[in-house]
Amino acid sequence: MKAPKDLRSHRWFGGDELRGFSHRARSRQLGYNPEEHLPLEFPVATLSETFQKPTPMLYRNLLSMETEEILRSYPIDGAVLMGGCDKSTPALLMGAASAGLPAIFVPAGPMLRGHWRNEVLGSGTDMWKYWDDKRAGLIGDAELSELERGLARSPGTCMTMGTASTMMSVAEVLGLTLPGAASIPAVDSAHHRMAAASGARVVDMVWEDLTITKILDERAYADAITTVLALGGSTNAVIHLIAMAGRGRIPLSVDDFDAIARRVPVLANIRPGGDRLMEDFYYAGGLPGLLSRLTDLLHTDRVTVTGRTLGETLETARVHDDDVIRTRDNPVAAEGGVAVLRGNLAPSGAVIKHLAAEPHLLVHTGPAVVFDDYQDLKKRINDPSLGITEDSVLVLRGSGPLGGPGMPEYGMLPLPDHLLAKGVRDMVRVSDARMSGTSYGACVLHVAPESHVGGPLALVRDGDPITLDVPSRRLSLDVDDAELQHRREQWTTPSPRYERGYGALYAEHITQADEGCDFDFLARVGENPEPDAQ
Repeated sequence: MKAPKDLRSHRWFGGDELRGFSHRARSRQLGYNPEEHLPLEFPVATLSETFQKPTPMLYRNLLSMETEEILRSYPIDGAVLMGGCDKSTPALLMGAASAGLPAIFVPAGPMLRGHWRNEVLGSGTDMWKYWDDKRAGLIGDAELSELERGLARSPGTCMTMGTASTMMSVAEVLGLTLPGAASIPAVDSAHHRMAAASGARVVDMVWEDLTITKILDERAYADAITTVLALGGSTNAVIHLIAMAGRGRIPLSVDDFDAIARRVPVLANIRPGGDRLMEDFYYAGGLPGLLSRLTDLLHTDRVTVTGRTLGETLETARVHDDDVIRTRDNPVAAEGGVAVLRGNLAPSGAVIKHLAAEPHLLVHTGPAVVFDDYQDLKKRINDPSLGITEDSVLVLRGSGPLGGPGMPEYGMLPLPDHLLAKGVRDMVRVSDARMSGTSYGACVLHVAPESHVGGPLALVRDGDPITLDVPSRRLSLDVDDAELQHRREQWTTPSPRYERGYGALYAEHITQADEGCDFDFLARVGENPEPDAQ
């Protein structure tokens, strides 16, 4: 147990030297008595998934840096990290992991179920569905207006197993939240109680010197992958977990996801891979309930923020609805919902959430229809001269970490209107972009290296046969090597998008998708010394 003089804050406020006197005087200026040095709120950058352009992924590392430096440069002994929507959770955890202090995470929690005409709606997942119905002429402006009012009807993150719920669940299984915290609806009174209990617990963690670095080890990240796969979670978790592990110098690669996926069943029947929502998941037992059915696949002797092991926290876990959280002998799918593909089109890997794709497309060969960037896609997707059929493979490039910039969520490429009108709802799509965790379809994502740095995606031409073979984990461009070499010799490096500012810093230091899209100077080995408080 720590003594008061061992606290970081003692370096600012303790002792009888000038700086201690000065710091205490400034606290009195703010109205605090010595016994009233209460918890303080440190606002950091907001990453609005909906409103920040071109994508909040461009700014994940900025929030991560800010979190690390705020924790390091102020007299903070322990931190309550509050996040939810997609990039804020990994950014806060990356920064806290680099700072290495006692820290506990409070998830924002999912919103309540959506409703429309007696139908239960799932935020982003149904947004994509009904938008396609509108384009196909199946519903009109009046229905869309009603959907707009009923799709998201309370504060909170998306109530599907999108990126937000996936990453909040990751925080919980890593051992960084109180048990059951990830799935509590944002507006439920249990959420307020959990938040208050988290604040009380982090104080004890400070005295116990239970730092985040003592919780996050190789076993924790292996269990996080297992959990993401059992949830049928977002493909974005692949990038975020690799980046998070890298901050702790823990090796993690896309191949780890594929290896674990082959032995982990999908047990969470939650959209977009299932048909229920996060509110149902909470009432069914939440993440502790799901983990209680996977204990033989987890490292249950790991310590968590509770001070107890993961196994001890799961002793009282129960499942109350076997349809929402399936048993091992009745899974949603026999193996995890994410597959890692390799081949001459993705030498460093690509991912697909095959659980959310139409099964007949999981082995498919078709001619490429190529779009150089998202603006090109929007402009030409309905051009009849392209001759797009349901057998075509839509290819989008210029959308990776550098090309996007920021690797936007363009990966669920829109289908042409004429195919939607025929009832086609899925096609094979290949890009170096990401995809919203609420999205679905046969979308191959995170193709690495990206086209902007000369990856093979930059060499694809209209009509080239592309083969997707998920069972064999293969993604190939069926063009001979000599022709590809000829095309490579003709390719030129695109001009830089940013000449100054944060964008220029980003472009100079961002890594590729298979490396977590972190900044190279944040992920590398080295010390960031404690500041001198004098």
